[in-house]
Amino acid sequence: MCYSAQIEADYRKYVKMFGAQMDIRQFARLYWERAEGSKAKIPKAMDDAFRSPETGDERQIKEFIDRYNAEQATKLEQDLFKQRTRLADAECTLQTKTTKAATESKRIATDKIETSLRRLEDINRTMPEPRDSRIFPGHYAPVLVVEDGQYVVRPMRYQCRLAGKPANYDVKFPGTYNARRDNLEGFWKPLFGHTHGVMLVDVFYENVSKAKWEGTLLEAHDKDENVVLEFRPSNGQLMWVACLWSRWSAPGESDLLSFAAITDEPPPEIAAAGHDRCIVPIKPENVEAWLKPDASNRGALHAILDDKDRPYFEHRLAA
Repeated sequence: MCYSAQIEADYRKYVKMFGAQMDIRQFARLYWERAEGSKAKIPKAMDDAFRSPETGDERQIKEFIDRYNAEQATKLEQDLFKQRTRLADAECTLQTKTTKAATESKRIATDKIETSLRRLEDINRTMPEPRDSRIFPGHYAPVLVVEDGQYVVRPMRYQCRLAGKPANYDVKFPGTYNARRDNLEGFWKPLFGHTHGVMLVDVFYENVSKAKWEGTLLEAHDKDENVVLEFRPSNGQLMWVACLWSRWSAPGESDLLSFAAITDEPPPEIAAAGHDRCIVPIKPENVEAWLKPDASNRGALHAILDDKDRPYFEHRLAA
């Protein structure tokens, strides 16, 4: 399962590489809804693509981003005041008597202060960092699709909710951010051969059993601990990851655009590191055929996935 990835979050990259159109309406709706209080999770790098707007639509999106950031900063500053007061009270108590409650209160307040300061710093930071473009299930990312014969880039949630499923499907089946290759003709059949996408990925991350990664017996560990490994193509190239996507609609609800990355059996170096799945990077020359699928010729689509791009994946412990 590709539980996290470092993506190309700037929609302009898609526009430049593919001559794609930006679905400005979907971007504006997403940012407006977040400014109005939705729980949409958007990577900082995606926000930063609008830091220097060039059109009226982009300026409006930047206004939504600025409003959201200002509201978040205010909440963080209020929480900082609250936690600093809590910390001062706990330290005052500990000066006269060491109690479990005061010790725990001091620890929690200290942790929350550090978290709030870090989040405030991120809001105001203008220098990019790699983590700014990292997504997790439930986060939004730009996805390339074809609509009416034209390449289009639009924001979608990285956890796919199929049309017709209830909204609580996300909670019941949280693993739908990945579409297993061996289930494309089963669960994913409504999308496979119909609505395909591509996401640009630099690096992906996996939870791996520490015992498998170290090549030691499980009994040698107190418990089956996990470690997070970072997998990166040794050639340093972007991966054009095959995806499926869906438009979910319901009365009284905003449409949800969401997607899943296709995963397949791992190459030897990933299997040796202890993981049993891998995203499917397709070759650039197959992108057009992938994005314009013929549902009556699924064999040709499987052939594209078989003829995947095959870099060597180096790995290391994630920072």
